[in-house]
Amino acid sequence: MVTVACVGEAMVELTPDNPGRQIGFAGDVLNTAIYLARGLGPAHEVAFVSVVGQDSLSDMLAAFAEAEGVSTRLLARHPTRLPGIYAIATDPDGERSFSYWRDASAARTLFENGFGLLDGFDVVYLSGITLAILPPAVRAGLTTALAGHPGQVVFDSNYRPRLWEDVRTARAAMRAVWEVTDIGLPSCDDEIALWGDEDAKGVVARLRGWGVTDGALKRGPDGPIALSGAPAGPFPPAPKVVDTTAAGDSFNGAYLAARLTGGDDAAALAAGHALASRVVGLPGAIVPREGD
Repeated sequence: MVTVACVGEAMVELTPDNPGRQIGFAGDVLNTAIYLARGLGPAHEVAFVSVVGQDSLSDMLAAFAEAEGVSTRLLARHPTRLPGIYAIATDPDGERSFSYWRDASAARTLFENGFGLLDGFDVVYLSGITLAILPPAVRAGLTTALAGHPGQVVFDSNYRPRLWEDVRTARAAMRAVWEVTDIGLPSCDDEIALWGDEDAKGVVARLRGWGVTDGALKRGPDGPIALSGAPAGPFPPAPKVVDTTAAGDSFNGAYLAARLTGGDDAAALAAGHALASRVVGLPGAIVPREGD
């Protein structure tokens, strides 16, 4: 049995352009947790570590995660705060834009009582969004806790400039976590936006210089490459792009499920790319299971 703690924020998702499903629940780490739980199956535990409110939408969010096989035993309930909200608009090419209401979300109180929630897990997964929503002192404490964690640390930088105080702060926080990461799952565009690397080769070289030699660099329709340098592919582009929401999150879930059940880099890269290609062909962050 593999146990994975997925640490981050879940939000109420509004999709005005989709009249059949105008309210849902998502968030980068929760998305990955759901796809990872689907890939691993019920013999393993994927736990969502976060904070929501005591309101009816928080109840619905928790029920949604549980229905997807994600454990909510470490999903805390804040007595006064509510979950964040975001709205998605998609253009004709499937690219999305977001409007957020999250500055006082319950998830920003995560780890107020320390980092013992992570004890006993084989894997801790988090993203740059996880780091960005935490107060600076908690962010630093989490990095220290990850450095001492006996299991694997998996990180997707998922850089969102509007969540950070400034570029300098984002760089310092991200690099500190990269240096304690065992498996990296960054996106090329995010890394270039934050660090100014010339291309994918530059991203890989920088991360390897920080000790990140395992994982995958996501490159959208160009397909992923292994941070280890192992050959893989080719990876055909998605046959249809409707909505790119959760493309990277779904890749991460499928990639990790393959790796944690004994698959090699090539198999994990193929699994991640295949799932992401399916996800971008359907609306919303969480698509139905195949066959549903």
